Amino acid sequence: MKYYVVSDPHGYCTYLKKALEEAGFFDETEPCKLIVCGDLLDRGSEAQELISFMLELMEKGRLIYILGNHEELLVQCLQEISRGGVYEIACGMSHHFLNRTWDSLLQISEMSEAEAYRNPYELVRRVMRSTFYKRLLPTCVDYYETPRYIFTHGWIPCMTSGVKPYTRYTYNPDWRNADVTDWQRARWFNGMELACRHHVKEPDKTIVCGHWHTSYGHSKIAHSGSEWGADANFAPFAANGILAIDASTPNSRRVNCVVIED
Repeated sequence: MKYYVVSDPHGYCTYLKKALEEAGFFDETEPCKLIVCGDLLDRGSEAQELISFMLELMEKGRLIYILGNHEELLVQCLQEISRGGVYEIACGMSHHFLNRTWDSLLQISEMSEAEAYRNPYELVRRVMRSTFYKRLLPTCVDYYETPRYIFTHGWIPCMTSGVKPYTRYTYNPDWRNADVTDWQRARWFNGMELACRHHVKEPDKTIVCGHWHTSYGHSKIAHSGSEWGADANFAPFAANGILAIDASTPNSRRVNCVVIED
């Protein structure tokens, strides 16, 4: 099977489709699937277009959607609004505002900010009845595995000890049976750090991940270019046991798409 793999499109449907077009996805005549390694929304203004495109692929059996930390943030944001926390979110006093989850809810609900602020429960109702919440989100998985690859968002769950900044991470051979809390934590991991500095890897496999901008790996680990400057490299970062692909689309204006056959 051929897999087209992307991560962290963050609401930028145009850049995602451009990456898929350049990779040949739309010209495929043989069976293939798109793997999205999480963080479909938040940041860009094309949430509705992106959701429609994902639904189209899902209905054709061509989508594998992996749960990212921003998918979880969206659910958490809805819960906070339901508990009366809309003021803090809408007025910028919450990480849900800074992470642009609030903006994604406005796009999904098709409500203006003023309307949502006046009637936050209608916002919650519309989002929870949306195709994204009812049809796409329930299809999310923690990871997807093939004979040679594992696809996930941040990294696989691992064992931790010590306190920051001296936390140690070690491989957990039973990570596939990790509980919800362990997966929630793993979605925030910097896979490049875990693989290259803590040596948490899956034996004989490559983990394909997103979540953390690849310029970090090129700059901090490979010592090539800067992390955010004009010479920052947002191309995929590959090392032993890892292929990181988050291009930091809001900054680079691109989506990385890798093609894998397995």
